[in-house]
Amino acid sequence: MITLPPFYPIVDSAEWVGRLAPLGIELVQLRLKAQPPEVIRREVHAALAVCRWQGVQLVVNDHWQIALDEGAEFIHLGQQDLLDADLKAIRGRGMRLGISTHDHAELDLALAVSPDYVALGPIYATTRKQMPWAPQGLSRIAEWKRLIGDRALVAIGGITLERAAGCFDAGADSIATIGDVTGHADPLARAAAWLTATAAHP
Repeated sequence: MITLPPFYPIVDSAEWVGRLAPLGIELVQLRLKAQPPEVIRREVHAALAVCRWQGVQLVVNDHWQIALDEGAEFIHLGQQDLLDADLKAIRGRGMRLGISTHDHAELDLALAVSPDYVALGPIYATTRKQMPWAPQGLSRIAEWKRLIGDRALVAIGGITLERAAGCFDAGADSIATIGDVTGHADPLARAAAWLTATAAHP
């Protein structure tokens, strides 16, 4: 099983990848929504170029066919995308796979395809995305960690730097963050603070 770095920023453009990569991040997710395929392909291509140059692992969210075409090594799928994806092609290319989960039924579906990591969210209330699920809370992190075995667990949703320690203590291996970095008044300083604060986390 893979080991994920504790800080896992999620961004919506190759430009953001280019801004964060020089700071020393090890992992970043490119999440593109409601964009034409040609735009998504261009963004994935550009983000991969930056990540290869900077030695950063890029995770492509949802757009598995474009990720395959562009030579990405890691993909993240939501539950709907999991149903539509060609998992045989993804695994046949040796791609790593992360899957979103929000309840026990989704966790069962995720574990059935042996993902490299499982994401649980939202841990706290978030305004970034309309969620039909109530906040999971720290106790659910501990429960998920027991259920997924030695797979990596990513906590996501409403997690600020100030809340990170509690998530790690509950059992999260990595924390995915969006608004606490890209929505911050000084996003690069905030990302650097995340890197500093999580440096000692195994």
